[in-house]
Amino acid sequence: MRTTNPAFTAPPTETTRPDLQGTFGMAAATHWIATATAQSVLERDGNAFDAAVAGAFVLHVVEPHLNGPGGDVTAVFATASDKTPTVLMGQGPAPAGATPEHLRSEGLDLVPGSGALAAAVPGAVDAWLLLLAEHGTWELADVLAPAVGYARDGHPVAPRVVATIATVQDLFRDHWPTSATQWLPGGTVPVPGTLVRNEAWAGVLDRLVQAGRGVDTDAAGDARVARIEAARTEWAEGVVAQAVDAFVRTPHRHASGTDHAGVITAADMAAFRASTEPATTAEFRGHTIAKTGPWGQGPALLQTLRLLEPLDDERLDPSTVLGAHTIVEAQKLALADREVHYGERDVPMAELLSDAYSDERRTLIGDRASHAFRPGAVSVPGGTVPPLRETYTPRGEPVAGVGEPTVPGARGEAPVETPVAAPAEDDPVHEDRGEPIVMATGETRGDTCHIDVVDRWGNIVSATPSGGWLQSSPTIPGLGFCLGTRLQMTWLEEGTASTLTPGARPRTTLTPTLVLKDGEPVVAMGSPGGDQQDQWQLLFLLRTIVGGWSPQQAIDAPALHTTSFPGSFWPRTWTPGGLVVEDRLGDEVIAGLEELGHVVTRAGDWSLGRLSCVTRDPDTGVLGAAANPRGAQGYAAGR
Repeated sequence: MRTTNPAFTAPPTETTRPDLQGTFGMAAATHWIATATAQSVLERDGNAFDAAVAGAFVLHVVEPHLNGPGGDVTAVFATASDKTPTVLMGQGPAPAGATPEHLRSEGLDLVPGSGALAAAVPGAVDAWLLLLAEHGTWELADVLAPAVGYARDGHPVAPRVVATIATVQDLFRDHWPTSATQWLPGGTVPVPGTLVRNEAWAGVLDRLVQAGRGVDTDAAGDARVARIEAARTEWAEGVVAQAVDAFVRTPHRHASGTDHAGVITAADMAAFRASTEPATTAEFRGHTIAKTGPWGQGPALLQTLRLLEPLDDERLDPSTVLGAHTIVEAQKLALADREVHYGERDVPMAELLSDAYSDERRTLIGDRASHAFRPGAVSVPGGTVPPLRETYTPRGEPVAGVGEPTVPGARGEAPVETPVAAPAEDDPVHEDRGEPIVMATGETRGDTCHIDVVDRWGNIVSATPSGGWLQSSPTIPGLGFCLGTRLQMTWLEEGTASTLTPGARPRTTLTPTLVLKDGEPVVAMGSPGGDQQDQWQLLFLLRTIVGGWSPQQAIDAPALHTTSFPGSFWPRTWTPGGLVVEDRLGDEVIAGLEELGHVVTRAGDWSLGRLSCVTRDPDTGVLGAAANPRGAQGYAAGR
């Protein structure tokens, strides 16, 4: 029985959806078909890993504006036999030819937000296959069957996918004809609910399965694993790699407004394999929070929790002026550290999470909103501070933005004459930072999807697939997908913590979470939203762990986030003191935050965050799930 904290705002008595409970298995994802697919696998005695992989390949098909096979994935999981939190690393590195010198020779001073020149080596497919091989039980053909069916036979396209296609239709027609062929059937934008097919991608999945059928089962120690390994080799070295290599050699339009060829090669793809590694963890109020290493942004959430840990409970309530202010000021400090310390480098994580460092940094949380960029100093020098731009003028045309850009027409703002982005949603008046913000150039921020699964045996996984969305670069003929743009999260300036480096991983925003109590996994969760993923997850953790709210109450609750740091997405701008809030936070609280100096943008009532989660009570065996109502697309299921 949950007991709410009297120091917190009382949770709502009604929720948009029930807190699901059961004992058999639970799944939650950002699209109902992926959730249903994962649950169907559990119903046929698959485990959480079989279910998550099946659901993830379906997400490639049904949420192509949020992720794709040419993208990446990170996950954090624990098994029934080993409760140690483990990270699945599916973030590919920069190709050998991706150097700052090359991009500058192309007339660029930022990695573009769309186009193949921004592509890291695709990591998602290999990572999912690795997870299936090491921890699943099903054959590859059975796991891929739902995705093959939806790709070949079609699925009813969601309104948000259609809105994204509509935004970039001119780019497709004028510059990316292969994408027009795939996403503009008959030359027009599809109507929501239309059956959309992707025969080319279904064919690629068939080839992966076929590669495994040639395995000599007599010689293979574990024939199932050997078949999956054969598929991994086919992906990295076969037809896919060759097609990618050949296609990107032709220059095409990028978000910069100029045409460039990609630099990724078949050799780059052959050299990459996904891996697993121990999670980075920190303690908070009797719980262990597990995240990726500092090659991702995940430890910034841990740093924020360490700053908040000893504060009075009333300072941790996101629904009050005092709580929201305190939380946001702590996040600014952690995200400043992210910018100068995190990357493919020597990052003194133990020091950044230490009591001494946290105590020192906590003194910087003042009574008024900081508009400064304030990274801390540790024993390993940080990188050079990247450019702090409030606007960006690549061709003399101002491009405004924040971490996830402020969209003209968001509530509380007057529209500007030169729109910088359009939300991929049905309502153009209200900004939605849970769905991607897509420009007509294909540049995208707020990308990503998510899936969580827990089974009756105690296997649990949280995964955030992303990148390679349909608007990131031209569709590759014969493959049915495009490459991602993760390299836009690197800088071309020398000496930063995340300067573009061949063979090094870009610092990804993908940041799923696993929560443990007394060494037992109790929550797997995550959210789309680029730089905002951990900011929205922090609110969930505070409301559930400290406030005593239920998962669905926490997901439904009004959300907020800061934009007072350089964004990870092109054009890498920031808003000093920026704070984006849902209107449901209340006029009185919003006014109070403005009085403290926060530069507030109202984003509508139901616009921020798309969290989902699954839960597990080790004492009773009761499982749970909850999903986000915003956008009417995420869903949880279980029994």
